[in-house]
Amino acid sequence: MTAEPVQLPEPGEGIRVVAGVERLERDDERLLFAIGVFDGLHRGHRYLLARLRAAAAARNARAAVITFDAHPDAIILGHAPPVLLDPQERLHRLARAGVAVTVVQHFDEALRRTPYDAFVHAIAERTHLAGFLMTPEAAFGHERRGTPQALAELGATMGYDVVVVPPYQLDGGPIRSQRIREEIARGDLIEATRLLGRSHAVVGQLVGDGRLRFGMPVSLPPAGRYSVRVAGPWRPGWRGRPAVATVGEGSIRLSGGGEPRAVRVAFMGHLP
Repeated sequence: MTAEPVQLPEPGEGIRVVAGVERLERDDERLLFAIGVFDGLHRGHRYLLARLRAAAAARNARAAVITFDAHPDAIILGHAPPVLLDPQERLHRLARAGVAVTVVQHFDEALRRTPYDAFVHAIAERTHLAGFLMTPEAAFGHERRGTPQALAELGATMGYDVVVVPPYQLDGGPIRSQRIREEIARGDLIEATRLLGRSHAVVGQLVGDGRLRFGMPVSLPPAGRYSVRVAGPWRPGWRGRPAVATVGEGSIRLSGGGEPRAVRVAFMGHLP
């Protein structure tokens, strides 16, 4: 299995980020992994990370996550959904949730075709693998053959555990990132906030006349005027200044403009 070098955003101090499993380094710490896109880091994801921390502690290990530099659907389906969370903010929020190591894996056709057991061996060759935490329907590897049962059978020979936890339930069902995107697209920011556990926000480059330019497709509500809070990239305790944003077709214009810089725009509500 090979992967191209991943260009990572600057995560900041105290956040350990590794550009692919090939760059993991063996040390004295055992790692228990969860694998996923974690788009949005919604309430269901935070529940999973809490279970990951608990399962890791019970095994004298540390919590670790393997996520991706782009949504796998870009390779699998030929197109990716708009993102719910800025990649750099995702790294910060994973660390705040107690993840000791985040591996950002480059997802390409080679990785899509990598069998799950080859991927597991690549991890185990480079670190002390405590195991994996999964939900019952989770799977990874070529043709999604890396199911909890398959991973457990492999773990019995390799000496790692597989911890299976039920998914987080809200209103009788799991929270899906696609559902949150749909709520945002139809303008139900209240429901999106309930599912995310926080206000939906996007990060873009303020380029002039209050316009924001995005480096990737982002989830935006329908065209209209919205009350927002604007500040620099996310930090704990972030609030920002109140402003008005006009959303067009895949675009945002902020009232008052500002100097060219990266800004985070959090949606508070729709304005008449």
